[in-house]
Amino acid sequence: MSLKFSILTRANMRQLKPGQSLHEHGMVFDRLADGDGNFRINLMVDGKRVHRVVGKESEGVTREQVELFVEQARTAAREDRLNLPKGRKTLMTFREAGEKYVTGLEEEGGKNIKIKQRLLEQHLCPSLGNKPLAGITTNDLERYKKIRKEQKAAPATVNRELAVVSHLLSKAVEWKWIDHKPAKINRLKEGSGRITYLTREQMDRLLTAAGEDQNPQIYPFISIGLETSMRKSEILSIRLEHINLDQHVIYLPKAKAGAREQPITRYLADLLRPYLELVEPGEEWLFPSSRSKTGYTNTIDKAFRRVVESAELDPKNVVRHTLRHTAITHLVQAGVHLPTVQRISGHKTLQMVARYSHQNGEHIQSALDKLEDRYRSTVEKPVRRPGVTTDEQDSQPAGKGGGKGPKTVK
Repeated sequence: MSLKFSILTRANMRQLKPGQSLHEHGMVFDRLADGDGNFRINLMVDGKRVHRVVGKESEGVTREQVELFVEQARTAAREDRLNLPKGRKTLMTFREAGEKYVTGLEEEGGKNIKIKQRLLEQHLCPSLGNKPLAGITTNDLERYKKIRKEQKAAPATVNRELAVVSHLLSKAVEWKWIDHKPAKINRLKEGSGRITYLTREQMDRLLTAAGEDQNPQIYPFISIGLETSMRKSEILSIRLEHINLDQHVIYLPKAKAGAREQPITRYLADLLRPYLELVEPGEEWLFPSSRSKTGYTNTIDKAFRRVVESAELDPKNVVRHTLRHTAITHLVQAGVHLPTVQRISGHKTLQMVARYSHQNGEHIQSALDKLEDRYRSTVEKPVRRPGVTTDEQDSQPAGKGGGKGPKTVK
């Protein structure tokens, strides 16, 4: 063997503490709780993921023997005779890929990792976990969709789960776990999805209830949501250093659609000012939490539901995201240009913003009223004579037969 080791050296293995591991050249050495050392392999061979425990130091297994096993496995794979115990899984399963996918995203600084991990653990892996990643088929995903529909999952919910599968497969190709995406993913058709939003009177009731609640963070949380349309995670992770009250912006380095500067209203700037004046020295977050690993509040669900119920609203219809829907819907109904709404809301596409334009027809009717006013203020309506058809009157010259043609008002 001619492999050179800089990590999996004998000195490093001797110094390894229980629970720690060393990885190099597809070989892994684990220091067990009882002090024994365990050798295993974890490597890709001709597109196949090979996992195997080789043995322990106490059993006489050495690094040289592991090197020999790795070389034999690679040779056998090239000859398509992978010499592993019968029944041993040589291909990476969907569950194994899911775990490595989450780890890879954490290393790359991916987005929404916790949500993707939750969807994998709660829904995707229980159905697809034991299937080889490279063997996932379109039929497998169709069956998964059927199962989730039987569980009364909404089409939009299932589509978010399928989006995780699609992204995982794309990363698997990028990371060379598989050569190509093995399945076509057909999303479910989503309904028009009427978006629940709050009226001005309902907003007042919600804010009043929030101001009276025992949780001091719920009132600014709801206020920011209604004034900016920011998402829950974006609000709770606001850093104090990213708030610029003078320029009326909050910098969001990890927003869903990419880093952006979030515009805020003058009202919100005035509301936040006293909060910033009372901040403890050295504090980083607008919504700090000493019990959270991140240093800031990660969930505010209980307080939000309590406030919704106190405001005599339905907690099934009024959820945290309703704040975002409310802000965007009122912007659209106020006649704000859709690209401007997109700039405020942080949506990726204009099409996503356009969904809000159907909430009710008040702003559309207002626009048509303006068009009518413009027409009627400059053009006098033609007078129709009883007993004369439209075509007959329109064929007569203006000023004859008692009829009047269109006349520009001077």
